[in-house]
Amino acid sequence: TQLGYFSAGTVEFLVDSDFHFYFLEMNTRLQVEHPVTEEVTGLDLVHLMLRIASGEELPIRQEDVRLRGHAIEARVTSQDPDRDFAPSTGCITQWIAPGGRGVRVESHCYAGFSVSPFYDPLIAKIIARGETRAEAVQKLQGALDDFQVGGIATDLPFLRRLVRTPEYREGRFTTKFVPRF
Repeated sequence: TQLGYFSAGTVEFLVDSDFHFYFLEMNTRLQVEHPVTEEVTGLDLVHLMLRIASGEELPIRQEDVRLRGHAIEARVTSQDPDRDFAPSTGCITQWIAPGGRGVRVESHCYAGFSVSPFYDPLIAKIIARGETRAEAVQKLQGALDDFQVGGIATDLPFLRRLVRTPEYREGRFTTKFVPRF
């Protein structure tokens, strides 16, 4: 209210090892990772954003928001990790998305879909939810293993290797992890 902004938005911070918070930016839209928040709060953020845009009052207050469990999102992209994440375009010939309890997949793709070089390479988001971080990581690992995409290169092999590292499984990584990995 003090800023005069009345809609959904995302405020991003970095946190260092001493739990000092550093403001990065504010986006006047939902982030691509908003399903993680939805999974741990049980709130439909898109629906709430539309209500605000329609001039309605929110049906909840901040103190009503309760966090439960853990959720992790993996972004599946049409990029080749063995070629320095170069774009990969063409026709998707196979598309078998994972599922199951605690696994959510959001995508616009299907077998026969043509991936163009003119748009963002994001082809799917996998959101895994568990009561603990370890359970969420385990579900994410299974979902990544089950996801089958043919016809184009994706970052799935990279993500599968990443979630198996001790640093990732134990949450001991920084922004410098991927270049070292």
